[in-house]
Amino acid sequence: MNAPAWKQFICRACGLIYDEEAGDPDSGLAPGTRFEDIPDEWVCPLCGVTKSDFELYERVEIDLSAVSGSQVPVDGGIVIVGAGLAGWSVAEALRQAMPSTPITLVSACAGDRYHKPELSIAMGKGQCAKALVAESGAEAARRLGVRLLANTLMIGLSPALHQLRTTRGQLRYSQLILAQGARPALPASLPADLCWRVNHLQQWDGLQQQLAQRSQRVLVVGAGMIGCEMAEDLARAGHQVTLLDRQAWPLAALLPQQAGERLLQGLQDMGVQYHGQVEVAGVQASADGARQLTLSDGRVFEADVVLAATGLMVESRVLQSAGLVLDKGIVVDPATLQTSAADVYALGDCISLDGQPCRFIEPIAGQARAIAAAIAGQDDPGYQHQAPVIRLKSRAMPVVIYGRPQCDLAWTLLEVDGSFLRMQQQAPGQDAVVLELGKCQPQRLVA
Repeated sequence: MNAPAWKQFICRACGLIYDEEAGDPDSGLAPGTRFEDIPDEWVCPLCGVTKSDFELYERVEIDLSAVSGSQVPVDGGIVIVGAGLAGWSVAEALRQAMPSTPITLVSACAGDRYHKPELSIAMGKGQCAKALVAESGAEAARRLGVRLLANTLMIGLSPALHQLRTTRGQLRYSQLILAQGARPALPASLPADLCWRVNHLQQWDGLQQQLAQRSQRVLVVGAGMIGCEMAEDLARAGHQVTLLDRQAWPLAALLPQQAGERLLQGLQDMGVQYHGQVEVAGVQASADGARQLTLSDGRVFEADVVLAATGLMVESRVLQSAGLVLDKGIVVDPATLQTSAADVYALGDCISLDGQPCRFIEPIAGQARAIAAAIAGQDDPGYQHQAPVIRLKSRAMPVVIYGRPQCDLAWTLLEVDGSFLRMQQQAPGQDAVVLELGKCQPQRLVA
């Protein structure tokens, strides 16, 4: 008898796909391990949720004869800007809802599909960019019957005329979906030509190739989520890592001092040096190609690489010129994800809800389904936003936060021992915010 086909299962929290054929050797699951044979105590290697929070993943496969396909018109149809997780997710949702509608996807890069959260843990695992690509942009476009305009930039938008201007010409659209994400926010003291940023695969690949030559001195500026994850990953890869931040402890925007100091100790145990309450004054290149980073107090650090992890921002010039309403991102209707312009929708890192950026993986699938339903005219309750679970991908000192912390609200200690800390914030009339730090038991998602 023929063995059953290999299946894939997707994590509802972070989007990681478990492939039975490949297994998960890093977690002790040999290639060929069927999902039903995985122990119940196994957790997602990326975000830490349990096996029960995975569901069967079946890629959308389109009969291209049902699509205009190669006959997709240059003008008309649905246009998506951005080929990250958000862009491809909404393309799949649209294809399921509207199998024969022409779709064009505009991408500033090749449009290859990869799992972005893995970029901050891949160097310590010895991975390369090619290994992180799950499907090339060209392959995904063929599978979905989508016209992919790779290496193409959006340079103008006229909602009144339903026209999008790109570096490859003008496109008319029936509906436009903005999924272009956000870009690194660099202060003037961190020149772009002297500092690496890791916000997409191509940037990560260039950094990985430089660091692959030998163990190097790396300065990471910014101790937020990405800065902490990258600092640990680089240390695991054998580099000498120094982490700098304006605050006294890492992740200070989310963690109270007691938790922040535990996270700091975990990073230091990994060999990361931390300097808090500092301000970068400037970066210069030395004659030998090294970098000299000067602090506002006059101290100078020398390194081979400076990595900026100083937050993200939405590129707003085209959006403002088009008259879209912005508030730390593109303002969208909370149910339909439509912007302030008719027939223009947005999702993912580029949007804001209630004045807050929505830069998490977990909500994207629901946002994509809501947009597809709205465009297709389906009877659907729409997107229902819930605060995503915040997870720091740290093997040394994992952090999980359920809810959105408030900086002006006190924390209550619930549990503490040598390896685990649980704290809580409770505002009157609101659900409690719970923080767990350290080696805790895996948590199930709320369905």
